[in-house]
Amino acid sequence: MEQIRDLILNERDEIIKISISSPFSKDEEFNKMTIRPVIIKKKPCFQAERFKNNQVFHLNIPQTEFSAFLEQIAEKYAQICVFKSGITVTFAISKNGKIKRSESKNNLQLKQKNAENNRQKEYIFNEGENIPALVDLGVFTPDFKIVKSKYDKFKQINRFIEIVNDAFTNDTNENITILDFGCGKSYLTFIIYYYFAEVKKKNVKIIGYDLKKDVVENCNKIAEKYGYDNLRFVVSDVTKDTLYDEHIDMVISLHACDTATDFALNYAISKNVKHIFSVPCCQHEVNKTIKKGGDFDILLKHGLIKERMSALLTDSIRASVLEDMGYSVDVLEFVDFSHSPKNIMLRAKKTKKESDKNRKQIEELQEKYDFTQTLYKLVGDYNEKK
Repeated sequence: MEQIRDLILNERDEIIKISISSPFSKDEEFNKMTIRPVIIKKKPCFQAERFKNNQVFHLNIPQTEFSAFLEQIAEKYAQICVFKSGITVTFAISKNGKIKRSESKNNLQLKQKNAENNRQKEYIFNEGENIPALVDLGVFTPDFKIVKSKYDKFKQINRFIEIVNDAFTNDTNENITILDFGCGKSYLTFIIYYYFAEVKKKNVKIIGYDLKKDVVENCNKIAEKYGYDNLRFVVSDVTKDTLYDEHIDMVISLHACDTATDFALNYAISKNVKHIFSVPCCQHEVNKTIKKGGDFDILLKHGLIKERMSALLTDSIRASVLEDMGYSVDVLEFVDFSHSPKNIMLRAKKTKKESDKNRKQIEELQEKYDFTQTLYKLVGDYNEKK
């Protein structure tokens, strides 16, 4: 065992990954593991991904505890492979503890020679935290482990919380009221409530709106189950129903379909809401109405390109309207495109007076291409809003 330990600890900066497989017992809890050297909070660690059926469980092992961990593994698994650039060192372990070492060539390359750069992603919320609502929503198992099929959803949740946390870093208000349009199953709604109530210790009130009655009823049951008294869900259509009409600090609109995003943004503008977080979805309107008429007709020749260009144009106009309504706007990548194609977020904060600096450019585009864009139409003539 010393030869395995010495190789890993003495050459950790050259190691790409360690694979542990072939358990001696069919009843072993994990059928395989993948371990990588990482730096967490400036301390060298090893991050283990342990696989069980269709689930993956993460474990961070301080370097000082790795020898003991390795001793336990050697008693349970028959093979340990250490992958370095160009070389794989394989240790075959018998049940009586004998170890046979062999080497083979591989085509792997170490992307980062300095282990300081090979950092584990540090989330605001982590696997193992007691966040009961995520169990009911299917993101965590009952023992607060990430469900493998929901790992991308877990990353989206943390990415959103990071963005919100950044916006509220210097906020000193003790009370906050939030409306969530098109909340759906409300993964993020519950987490936002938990974040403000349990982490930031604020008096938070959230109302989630959605069209689906069964979804709303289920979310209200979960909120009641966990004593989230100031979190409630309402069946409502943002395009026509009467909504909450008191002071609002923040509006969320994540994946509200097509023009529902525009109605949500317009509502936030009309109520002078300070913070807006919107991830648009299904931007069909411009794609259906746009016609050839200018220098960019080449982008309208092919359906797929036309669709993507129309979506980008839609969100560019939304960002421009928000700017003219007195908001500072950031267009962010919500999550990596490989995890979700709906990856653009509009983050807006009311910081200035209204203007019409973008109005002329939008009007010129409309005149040339004859498209309809609902937020621009809802806001109307900017001068009349002053």
